[in-house]
Amino acid sequence: MGMNDTLSASPHRWLHVIEHFQMRLFSPDFCARHRRRAKDFTRQRVLTFPIVMLFLLQKTSKSVQRHLHAFFDRMGLRGATPATPGGWTQARAKLSHTALIELNQEVVLAGFYAPEQKKHRRLWRGHRLLGCDGSLLRLPNHAEVFQEFGRQAVRNHRGATGIQYSPARLSVVYDLLNHLALDARLAPVAESEVELALAQLERVERNDVLIWDRGFTGFVLMAQTVGGGAHFIGRCSAGSFLAAQQLFKANRGGQSRTVRLLANQHQWAELEKRHLPRELTVRFVSVRLPDGQLEVLVTSLLKEALYPTPEFLEVYHWRWRQETYFQMLKGRLDLENWSGLTVEAVRQDVQAAVLVSNLESLLSQPAQEALEAGNAGRQYPAQVNRANSYHALKEKMLDLLWSARPSQEVLQEMQIWMQSNPVTVRPDRKVPRREFSAYRSYHHQRHVRKTLF
Repeated sequence: MGMNDTLSASPHRWLHVIEHFQMRLFSPDFCARHRRRAKDFTRQRVLTFPIVMLFLLQKTSKSVQRHLHAFFDRMGLRGATPATPGGWTQARAKLSHTALIELNQEVVLAGFYAPEQKKHRRLWRGHRLLGCDGSLLRLPNHAEVFQEFGRQAVRNHRGATGIQYSPARLSVVYDLLNHLALDARLAPVAESEVELALAQLERVERNDVLIWDRGFTGFVLMAQTVGGGAHFIGRCSAGSFLAAQQLFKANRGGQSRTVRLLANQHQWAELEKRHLPRELTVRFVSVRLPDGQLEVLVTSLLKEALYPTPEFLEVYHWRWRQETYFQMLKGRLDLENWSGLTVEAVRQDVQAAVLVSNLESLLSQPAQEALEAGNAGRQYPAQVNRANSYHALKEKMLDLLWSARPSQEVLQEMQIWMQSNPVTVRPDRKVPRREFSAYRSYHHQRHVRKTLF
């Protein structure tokens, strides 16, 4: 029996998720919940609610008109009245980005974290490892965007250039081991990363371990995390808590110290408002990085027997996966190549990119497990080539969600595609960082960088 026969012999693991996705997409109730006005999407138009949703998920760097022609051709709607860029702009203005959030949280994530899928989830010592971090985005220049997110002046060595742009902060809670974004929020840069993280704790469950960088480490966020029944691992700066300063001064890796922290007086009002204690018992651990640098982490995981100090080096290193996630959003999915100029268009693009990335992580998981099962015969382990998997998702998305083809058949084709041409993982391969060069960055953005979706 060949590989194709083996794959088609059993239902695809995520078939029920795709079927649920299709049901929501074409549900009148779903449309009614996420249209901007009650009369939107009530008349028979070419750009119906499901078509607008699918077109958003097919984000491209082509012009809108070229993309519309190609899109309608792929959907088999050649005889339909051609949609125009102006018609598309009016149609998407009827849609709320909350539709994409609901599909992500109540279909994709709910399907992955369902109890029957527990054996396929990756955990560390029984915990989900969640990263919490933010990244800056450059938004389109539009009066509505400036009003919502503010603006900043571009300056160089000669002073102001007369150019302004609108920056925004994208904050994401990310499952580091399963490559899934649990929550993504776009806010003005004036809103601090910590405030966004505190709001996003509603997506964190009991027994989760939240990992953050040193910019987040503070008493209020730690207390709020513990108060919700979760745990944390945070990086400390050299000038933070007294126990951290002492470990930095000792300059020895592999040290662990449990201490009682008291909140500063200026934090009392905030703690009282949130009904949080003024005292926490935490553990500080020091780890030695491969380059010889010492780092100090603070955690609520107090028991050395259950959470050995040497493991924290690898666990904190997994936080880097969130950095590569932001790189994927901006690179492969070309997030900052906005498909519209309004605030709602920007929010749609952000949530569409998050939903597409989660679909790719979900659908490529069986292919990754198949590659890992065959690693015994390889010199180095293999992993799914993300360029291939995103390309497969883009090429097959309309077949999967729109066409009359059986979803099982399309999913099996995608899995075969995702398993082809894997990337070899060479352990202990270190590539030294180069100093930032504005010229090299410009050359890369203009001549080298390739979008894959």
